Amino acid sequence: MNRQNRPQIIAEAASADPRSVGVVSVLAAVVSRLSDYLELTKPRIVVLELIVAGAAAALASPQGMNVPVVIQALAATALVAGSASIANQWLERRIDLRMRRTANRPLPAGRVTNAEALILSAVTLIAGVAWLGVQVNWTTALLGVASWITYVVIYTPMKQRSSANTAVGAVAGAIPILMGWTATGAPLTLTAWTLAGVLFLWQFPHFMAIAWLYRSEYAKAGHQMLTVVDPTGARPGAQAILGAALLIPVSMIPATLPTSGSPVLYSLWAIALGGTQLAIATRFALRRDDASARWLLRASLVYLPAWMTLLLMVSV
Repeated sequence: MNRQNRPQIIAEAASADPRSVGVVSVLAAVVSRLSDYLELTKPRIVVLELIVAGAAAALASPQGMNVPVVIQALAATALVAGSASIANQWLERRIDLRMRRTANRPLPAGRVTNAEALILSAVTLIAGVAWLGVQVNWTTALLGVASWITYVVIYTPMKQRSSANTAVGAVAGAIPILMGWTATGAPLTLTAWTLAGVLFLWQFPHFMAIAWLYRSEYAKAGHQMLTVVDPTGARPGAQAILGAALLIPVSMIPATLPTSGSPVLYSLWAIALGGTQLAIATRFALRRDDASARWLLRASLVYLPAWMTLLLMVSV
């Protein structure tokens, strides 16, 4: 029997019973609104943060972790991260209208009101921080607040004022890995700070590639990205190289620590991963074109999960 898709089923149900038209319309409106709310949270960024936080939790407890507590920590972290993204988009709602890739976001497009966004951001922030504090621990909750403040209060307005915004944003992006670590109850050791350091440095080649590809839109929006401040690409290229180069020695630190079960294997792969990304970053710095930026973006997207998988394999 042929399978029918969902739109066909809904349409046929509505035509068979006119009274169902109203119900279908209401359901469609609810689904659309919930979809807009989800889009406000930037779910892809939230998922990335949860992955690194979960990996950090596993590394912090090689003898076995309290799974229910970690799951609660990840759920609460998602609320805090989603709140930060909503607040960020509310602050940039007028700026987003100037860029083609952001003009159709729920706030600038008018699909979600300012009041809805503010309430949703406040509720998710309060719920997430309270959940972390009561069910996990207050160290993790305070780190969540620090991440929210850094991203919303400092980084977001700084994008219009200084090219140093990338460094501040990288700090906010590195905090979730510390949250995953402390969620297990483990203290912030050198290993934890090393994980945060890798995540911090990784963001420079990653965001320099993005900033280059969207430099014209950032310029229209008035964002002071390094690729806008220096359209030649010399400084963005140098920053990409510096971040990729520093990643290699920093990522080697776990090989010297007790949690690394196979230091030689880890070292070889870490050098290979870091060296490959450094070579691609150097290519971008020399060529300064969209093709090399796309290669760097792809390399950064491969590096992070590959490095974390490797670290988990040899440490847990």
